[in-house]
Amino acid sequence: MQYLLDRMSQGTLHVALLDPDKQPASEAGEIARRMKEAGSDAVFIGGSTGVTTENLSATAKAIREMSGLPTIHFPGSADALSTEVDALLFMSMMNSMKLEWVMGAQVYAAPIVKKMGIQTIPMGYVVVEPGMKVGEVGKANLVRRDDIAGAVAYALACEMYGMQMFYLEAGSGADRPVPPEMIRAVKDAISIPLIVGGGIRTPEAAEAARKAGADIIVTGTFIEQCRDDGRLKAVVSAAKGV
Repeated sequence: MQYLLDRMSQGTLHVALLDPDKQPASEAGEIARRMKEAGSDAVFIGGSTGVTTENLSATAKAIREMSGLPTIHFPGSADALSTEVDALLFMSMMNSMKLEWVMGAQVYAAPIVKKMGIQTIPMGYVVVEPGMKVGEVGKANLVRRDDIAGAVAYALACEMYGMQMFYLEAGSGADRPVPPEMIRAVKDAISIPLIVGGGIRTPEAAEAARKAGADIIVTGTFIEQCRDDGRLKAVVSAAKGV
């Protein structure tokens, strides 16, 4: 967490998101190497389905060996955990209609995480339309794109709970990112770092999220599919404002 805060003191961060179920660990490591060269600050590892302790561990090791970037587990369930990651987003999907994703899985995992000695980052997580697979799997009552007051209320509740970060998620592969107006309103309302992800695949979208106030911008599907290092660097540079 301190690493992220130190980097954020210099400006907006870019974090790459890699799903260990979508490619072999060696390929994830190579993507991470390319993202390090493009300017990414860290890697989130996770996915909505198909993540196991084995592919999570292998992916984290490959990323560390090939890029040196910090690895942060972005969990999709409490069943796959690994000591190979540098930290774990201990997150609550605040707008899930299933108690398991709000608090149940966290209660189950907490003693295991404590025993394993994994560093945790408490985080509130809210899924915005269109939501995509994570919204479906998480049974999210999606925040409408025009419901800025609702997004702000969730963010304030998370901060008042004592969470250290708040994440606005449009969903991996979304056809449109979180609206800048929503990002700006949430950022103005809270004092904890704001993470924004989902649907960001162009420099323009990354720049819009940064200018609206995102502290960390996450891209996943785009970097898994893009083979053009110039495009990768353009998006990362726009996210970081460099």
